[in-house]
Amino acid sequence: MARERYDSYGRPVRRLVLAVLILFLIALILVWRIDNPRVERMRAAIVDRVVPNMEWAMGPVTGLGRMLDDFQSYSRLFEQNQELRRELQQMRAWREAALQLEQENARLLDLNRVQLNPELTFITGIVLADSGSPFRRSVLLNVGARDGILDGWATMDGLGVVGRISGVGERTARVLLLTDSNSRIPVTIQPSGQQALLMGDNSQTPMLEFLEAPEDISAGDRIITSGDGGLFPPGLLVGQVVVTSDRRLRARLAADLARLRFLRVMRSHPGTALDDPGDLIGPPWPLPGSEPAEDVTIIEDAGLPGAEAAELAPEEGEP
Repeated sequence: MARERYDSYGRPVRRLVLAVLILFLIALILVWRIDNPRVERMRAAIVDRVVPNMEWAMGPVTGLGRMLDDFQSYSRLFEQNQELRRELQQMRAWREAALQLEQENARLLDLNRVQLNPELTFITGIVLADSGSPFRRSVLLNVGARDGILDGWATMDGLGVVGRISGVGERTARVLLLTDSNSRIPVTIQPSGQQALLMGDNSQTPMLEFLEAPEDISAGDRIITSGDGGLFPPGLLVGQVVVTSDRRLRARLAADLARLRFLRVMRSHPGTALDDPGDLIGPPWPLPGSEPAEDVTIIEDAGLPGAEAAELAPEEGEP
């Protein structure tokens, strides 16, 4: 009975409160949207009266937001820490591999008694300008004749051969890149040891031509300078062999030609040339100033050595 009486009074009251609340919210929205100076002053007065007193209610919300930001920052730090740990583990593995390679290289050098060429030095220059074009690939260095640069010397970046000096001024020098169509250098392909000619064609991968047995070469083989002709020092790294879709052999250069900032000009001092072979093998026989005896002749016999085939000719008058 009491419950029915409560329901009969409670329902209309709830409806009335809900209707008043809706009307109040609608009026608040309308008042907040009215563009009037008096209404603006009223809104400012309400904000000044209500907002400072709501700090106690906004405190937990602000603290929760800070906690959320701290948790996100902690999550990012944790992910970065895990990534750094993985990179550190990889670097340790690379360090061990580098130490093993260094020890192996030292053992091989000791076994082979390799003597590095002390005459091969270098001078470093800065790339001033890149005058590359679809028809010519070259760069300009800030070193020239005053620094002792000579035409034809090889240039390298931090990894491999870039090109050769093709013009020397007093303060600058021009480097013809390996990708230029006028570039031709002799190279050796390892481990097969075949000789080839690296020919530029204005593309990023120069061609390998004049190979004796192309079938013995595979992708990834190492390419170094051969030193033939005395143009480049032997043993400088050029790049690796790549096989194109048309089954042609090309070279992927070890040097990054797109980001050239500093270049090493390799001072290649040629050895002493012998213009007269007589200085090496001695004077010809007979010695200068002496005349051969008239009574001595050389008789060559194919079956006897030259010393045993030499006989004295009979003197005049003897039968």
